[in-house]
Amino acid sequence: MNMGGDAIKTVHKGGPRAPRIMLYSHDTFGLGHLRRSRALAAAITAADPEASALILTGSPVAGRFTFPRRVDHVRLPGVTKRSDGSYASQTIGMGIEEVTDLRSGLICTTARQYEPDVLIVDKEPTGFRGELLPTLETLQNEGKTKLVLGLRDVLDEPEVLAAEWERKDAVTATERFYHEIWVYGLRSIYDPTAGLPLSADAQARMHWTGYLRREANVDGKPPQQPYVLITPGGGGDGKAMVDLVLSAYEKDPELAPRAVLVYGPFLSGELREDFETRVEALNGRVTAVGFESQIETIFKGAQGVICMGGYNTFCEVLSFDKPAVIVPRTTPRLEQWLRASRAEDLGLVRMLDETRDGLTPDTMIQAIRGLATQPKPSQAISSGLLDGLDYVTRRVNALLTNKTEQAAQ
Repeated sequence: MNMGGDAIKTVHKGGPRAPRIMLYSHDTFGLGHLRRSRALAAAITAADPEASALILTGSPVAGRFTFPRRVDHVRLPGVTKRSDGSYASQTIGMGIEEVTDLRSGLICTTARQYEPDVLIVDKEPTGFRGELLPTLETLQNEGKTKLVLGLRDVLDEPEVLAAEWERKDAVTATERFYHEIWVYGLRSIYDPTAGLPLSADAQARMHWTGYLRREANVDGKPPQQPYVLITPGGGGDGKAMVDLVLSAYEKDPELAPRAVLVYGPFLSGELREDFETRVEALNGRVTAVGFESQIETIFKGAQGVICMGGYNTFCEVLSFDKPAVIVPRTTPRLEQWLRASRAEDLGLVRMLDETRDGLTPDTMIQAIRGLATQPKPSQAISSGLLDGLDYVTRRVNALLTNKTEQAAQ
């Protein structure tokens, strides 16, 4: 991040000190926000040997991840999204209003104590149920923190997103608080802000970083090869895809290569037990694990990938240059379908679409067999596609340099 010069020292009430980066990740469901924040924090601290990062996350599995040196996390009380779209607190016997107030207070207190030089907010401009607004107000009034809104490449259909942001007053918050808006993708692939009434001034603050490259642990050992990786991401909505893959191997005893199935931490209970029984009956043609914090190693060794269409999984497919078949979810939002459809148009992946292709054991058998001859993403890759982490570290460096220069004036 320092680009070879003297280490940047930011100025606070205690005098000069090493840079501090805070990342907010609301994480009501799944792993996407936490994994993205963790990748950003790791890259920022690797680029600047003096910088530290603190991730605020509501993920119930945050403690099962390892974090790099100088990266830590604060676990916010968890909330769960119900099937009707409402929310409930996970564990502490509080109503949703009470737990939101508690989370909001913890975020604000942490920000005051940690005094971040840069705050990077993932996806939600106002936070979960507006919980971030007091912190944004405080940091803006103090004027010592650069505020950044980070958006994944696809959010939702433009009309649906516009209505959601209007309901949350998110456009107003974006215009008012954020010094920069980073989109972790390429404008030539998709514009997640299409349909949002952002001013010309806000649009001028946007930066298209490219996708966030992932790397495998150098000491990691992949499973015995050859195999295809089956991953539904966090797994909470992966029932249909996992069932389809297992049905394919059950129907075709000659289907090869074998499959390594990573359920994800949120595919559990009786459903998981049923899948385990079916996996065992396949006599090694499919092997399964529940949660894998180093899934990058399994990606690296795979011949190909069958997956859902979440942002992090898509980054891994591109980073490890794997032929992939994406089976996107279409509810509660079309994000995955939009990403997979556009990626298929560009020749980066193949998509299995329920309406167009039909999701049957036979279509999955053909998809798995086809991975052996399917082109790799690199054969269609465009310039800057995976430059996201490098771009982010340059932007953090620029924000810190500007902040230090302002303090010196």
